[in-house]
Amino acid sequence: MLHIAVCDDDGAVVLAHREIAGRCLAECGSVGKIESYTSGDNLLYDIIEDRFYFDLILLDIEMPGTTGMKMAEKIKPYLPDVKIIFITSHVEYAIDAFELSIFRYVPKNDIEKRLPPAIRDAVKLIELEAGKAYAIQTNSRFEKIPYREIYYIERDGKNASFIARGGTSKVRKSLQQVYEELNAEEFIYIDRGCIVNMIHIMQIKDGMAVLKTGVSLPVSRAHLQEVKERMNHYWGMHI
Repeated sequence: MLHIAVCDDDGAVVLAHREIAGRCLAECGSVGKIESYTSGDNLLYDIIEDRFYFDLILLDIEMPGTTGMKMAEKIKPYLPDVKIIFITSHVEYAIDAFELSIFRYVPKNDIEKRLPPAIRDAVKLIELEAGKAYAIQTNSRFEKIPYREIYYIERDGKNASFIARGGTSKVRKSLQQVYEELNAEEFIYIDRGCIVNMIHIMQIKDGMAVLKTGVSLPVSRAHLQEVKERMNHYWGMHI
């Protein structure tokens, strides 16, 4: 079951966005629970103090006493994999939203057209990430690593080394072979010897891919433009 939060200081807007989210879940054939918030502080309390888990948050940027941008910064350490859709009337926030790896940016003046596909895309991605795993099999062990838990994969001699949430695992295969077996758009080469899972990239800055874990990985000049274009396309950061 997917868990979705809708947060806006206007109660009528919350109800409207909640209705759209419910309709999108039905269209995707998904089951979900939707929580409503008219206070950013209440949402933060539930996440930080009561440990509520959300897969997707629809978040207004302009709210009394705080901003959606500041809230996202506080939420990410507790829900690193959460998808956040920002809803705002200020287009200049889109650049900052990219640095927070926000899933989508939806202008308030185009809600009916832009919000439903954004929610449907998020739901599909969440379910895709939850259901896919890479299997490592040797004579002595069998291990499955969920795609969403893989931070990056690097060449290690004749091995490919998976750096993931649960630790480091190695498989005696070439990096290209692993890349072809993954067959998933969220994985991208940032260098000849390194593949990164884009869902964990916080930003691309000064030729480095900065991950949510705090790790910074060099992006080669040959791959830099492609990485930026793929990031833009993958995260749907188009105004």
